[in-house]
Amino acid sequence: MPTLTIIVGSTRPGRAGQPIANWFAERARAHGGFDVEIADLAEIGLPLLDEPNHPRLGQYTKQHTKDWSATIDRADAIVFVTPEYNYGYPATIKNAIDFLHREWRDKPVGFVSYGGVAAGTRAIQQLKQVVTTLRMVPVFESVNIPWHAQLIKDGKFEGNEGLDQAADTMLDELLRVEPALHQLRAPASATQPA
Repeated sequence: MPTLTIIVGSTRPGRAGQPIANWFAERARAHGGFDVEIADLAEIGLPLLDEPNHPRLGQYTKQHTKDWSATIDRADAIVFVTPEYNYGYPATIKNAIDFLHREWRDKPVGFVSYGGVAAGTRAIQQLKQVVTTLRMVPVFESVNIPWHAQLIKDGKFEGNEGLDQAADTMLDELLRVEPALHQLRAPASATQPA
């Protein structure tokens, strides 16, 4: 079964990203198509990019980078859970992306965004420019949550029928495209006829 890694992008105290990611992880587990892993950037605690070598080389010198590399390397699909800050996504996400290079390649990526009236959609548009440069493949389907604070009660996010359906539709699409992209990630020797 492919592994879906859900990245919680906000590290702010009191952030909504954690309960939203937990809700989405529950939907993903109920979907049944993926093994689900949450990568919370607040817990991972990556410093501002501190590696001396370009990430393309894969010559990591810090243990936190090696651990982050292993987390993303084992992922078959990625979902970013991101707020919208000032028409964009948080610097923590950009930093986490920029630590690595090869690990992102040829993986389907989806987005769960949240915010006010725009529901984080402007953050996703910026983020798509970055992930496609790393040869990730964004799926069209996404989960966009307007006025998200109204759906959090006692620290738990309560999705509604529309959001649940959006999550399931995005998960279906990630699962549909993952096998084709998995073939692109396979070593050349594994794809050559014997």
